Amino acid sequence: MSKIILLDSIRSMQNVWAIFRNADWAWFEKVILTWTTPTPPRNDISKTALWAETFIDWEYYKNPFEILENLREKGYIIISVELDERSIDYTELYKQKNPNVVLVMWNEVSGVNKTILDISDEIVIIPMRWQKESLNVSVAAWIVMYSVN
Repeated sequence: MSKIILLDSIRSMQNVWAIFRNADWAWFEKVILTWTTPTPPRNDISKTALWAETFIDWEYYKNPFEILENLREKGYIIISVELDERSIDYTELYKQKNPNVVLVMWNEVSGVNKTILDISDEIVIIPMRWQKESLNVSVAAWIVMYSVN
């Protein structure tokens, strides 16, 4: 089983580094950074990641579409976390035995790119109880990373 998380234009460096720590904890092999997502090295905030960016594999792609298509061809299931009419509760994810998974996390302002949603095998949400429609991206990543373990 191989697990990768792709960060689609995450703006906050602290969230990116927190997701690196989540990736280590959840046994994700790689973090893929795309578009405007900040990339290592950044000494000023490495302490947030506890230097996880030095031992978690990571790659940067300006455009995420080619790498997602490449991973799909290799048998990965693409799961985007986004509020969408096709979204299902993250707890209802179909769990294949030993699936290869690419988890796509969003830009907190504009959400997951529509083209990425269109090529996603699953779109999941984390149901909210009150007024807000979403969690902080690093918290949401942690929840969904846990669910695909």
